[in-house]
Amino acid sequence: MRILIHTMYFLPDFGSAPVLMDELARYLTDKGFAVEVLTTFPRKSDDPRYVKRLFLREQYHGYIVKRFWTPSHPSAIVRLIAWSLYTVWTMAHLFWVHSDDVLFLRLPPLQLAFTGVLGRIARGSSFVLNVQDIHPDLAIEAGILKNPVLIRVIKRIERWIYDRAPSVAVISDGFKRNLQDKGVPEEKVPVLPNWVDTDFFKPYSKDNAVSRKFKLHDRFVAMYAGTISISSIHALEQLLAAAEELRPMKDFLLVIVGEGMKKNALVTKAERYGLENVVFLPFQPHDDVPLLFAASDILLVPLDAAKSQLSVPSKLYTSMASGRTIMVLSEPEAETAHIVRQAGCGVVVPPHDTRLIAQTVRQIQGSVRSQKEYGVRARSFAEEYFSKDKVLDKYRELLCGYKG
Repeated sequence: MRILIHTMYFLPDFGSAPVLMDELARYLTDKGFAVEVLTTFPRKSDDPRYVKRLFLREQYHGYIVKRFWTPSHPSAIVRLIAWSLYTVWTMAHLFWVHSDDVLFLRLPPLQLAFTGVLGRIARGSSFVLNVQDIHPDLAIEAGILKNPVLIRVIKRIERWIYDRAPSVAVISDGFKRNLQDKGVPEEKVPVLPNWVDTDFFKPYSKDNAVSRKFKLHDRFVAMYAGTISISSIHALEQLLAAAEELRPMKDFLLVIVGEGMKKNALVTKAERYGLENVVFLPFQPHDDVPLLFAASDILLVPLDAAKSQLSVPSKLYTSMASGRTIMVLSEPEAETAHIVRQAGCGVVVPPHDTRLIAQTVRQIQGSVRSQKEYGVRARSFAEEYFSKDKVLDKYRELLCGYKG
């Protein structure tokens, strides 16, 4: 049995998706499956292997990776073009797909699901959709999709796709409710969260080599690490406003680690405010990330109000495994907020309330005991519910169960 993992982004690209998909591919390979990953070229890379090529096949940790060229400019229209072109590439690849193959399709992009439907019709293969963000809802809430006619058409396409999928795996109960409200039968929507390697991400001392490199070891650090995108930009802008209110707190530092289509706008705003207590860092080498997280006192999980029900960031799981206080910036009914309250590992603050964000930071800074208790609970919850081996075994069962 061969499993073909379809994912837009893969190592050495940045972000959580490349890491998670590599871990899934390794796990399935170790379990004896033939695995191929169908992906794109890294968005930022000086490696000559990835320059001026349309296609590349390479071996990667015991499995095959096939890369297709797509444009990589961060604008929304170019991203849409890239998503569509990637889907076309994967459809063309169906010529090499067999009836006993299983296609694992990581969404978004939503249109990638057409590859699964076509593969089932033309080649007799099975497929599983893995919904990471609810589209087109997220694009509508973000204001990217505005035309009512186009919205109706895309929603009909979404329903058509879900009707034809053997399984639509989602990462949270909130996602499951969203799909059920759209008419997808409950039995077709297993809830399989993303996972975290709790042997890799774990509590370390705040005073470590990485924290000293960036002079964070003697500061009270609130840290965001991840893609700076449409699903977090407004909440991150409120964090900048909160940092302005926190100027009198001399040891406070807001650290924003990452890249993305909205980063330049965020940096420009911080410069306009003259915020000396805000530091921007690029994505760091993966092996340094646990020590970078250990440099924080608060790990931030921001979600804009309109997108709170449509996304559960993978950074939530890595933050919890790192054993630090979690601050979620979201509406109280958001799935991410529910998880943090259930775990008792942090606080939930509305993303639009700048004053309350600043006040909450001060309260956490003033209670070392609370910080320790939040950290212990976060770590314990991550180990119990989101550890890599436990979750990946459920993915293996799903992929085997929907064969045929």
